[in-house]
Amino acid sequence: MDYRKVSGLIEGRSTIDGAGVKLYRVFGGPNTYDLTDPFLLLDFFGSTNIEDYIAGFPWHPHRGIETVTYLTRGKVEHQDSEGNAGVLYPGDTQWMTAGSGIYHQEMPRPLDPSDKGILQTPIPDTAVMGLQLWINLPANRKMTTPIYRDKRRNEIPTLKIDGGIVKVIGGEFDGVKSDIKAGFDADPTYLDITLSPEKDITIPVKNGYTSLIYVVSGSIKVSRENSTGIPKGHLIILEDGDSVYVRTERGANVIFLSGRPLREPIAWYGPIVMNTQDQIAEALLDLKRGTFVREKKPIFE
Repeated sequence: MDYRKVSGLIEGRSTIDGAGVKLYRVFGGPNTYDLTDPFLLLDFFGSTNIEDYIAGFPWHPHRGIETVTYLTRGKVEHQDSEGNAGVLYPGDTQWMTAGSGIYHQEMPRPLDPSDKGILQTPIPDTAVMGLQLWINLPANRKMTTPIYRDKRRNEIPTLKIDGGIVKVIGGEFDGVKSDIKAGFDADPTYLDITLSPEKDITIPVKNGYTSLIYVVSGSIKVSRENSTGIPKGHLIILEDGDSVYVRTERGANVIFLSGRPLREPIAWYGPIVMNTQDQIAEALLDLKRGTFVREKKPIFE
């Protein structure tokens, strides 16, 4: 096996987005894209203070990307301009292809006793926690038809390994595949891995693919030669190779991402990511004219 070594580390930063949601930006922006291609951005949101998230992410547009929302605590009420609406609960995933243009809103909310089968206590749980990943779309897919895919926690493949659990949000691990058909040319793998103390895991990866690890909790060692633990809050960028080795001494939860880099130019304006500034100007003109949603008349309810 050709184990990947650490190429670099990114320490995220606290920021505010939406209508005032406090979150932790693991990475994101044109300055890091060369290192994370095809992944554009990763946000971690988590708080027990309702005021940190209750304002949510009201109606806003997206074009040229995919977003993957993975919830671990609380709930998120969502709607989009296609007329879809629903609620994400702990363990659920929503994979959205924005494509040619879509509006949506995402409103984090605490769990309460009305969420039967979810909250096992009459006392509300104010904690909300999860991640949102942005994946770039290739130039020939930027204007594809928008698609929503919601997956409940019991629909997400989960593997028990020696000393741990692997949830396959996207892609494949150990012969088990997610049935979410998305990612297009990026061919993404998205794993939620929890390891018990003094346990390890080896993840096969494709040569030439970008591979990243975000340490959600605990600390880990990456590659058999690495003797220094990398603590939570860090993104690990890995060199090339066909395998990734992860070990923890005290237990850890990590998000593993891998995908084929697109190696295309990007033009980035907030929630819109295209290939040229002319395309950004066109998108802004569409917003002004009310023609941003191309496929059908948008629904806002």
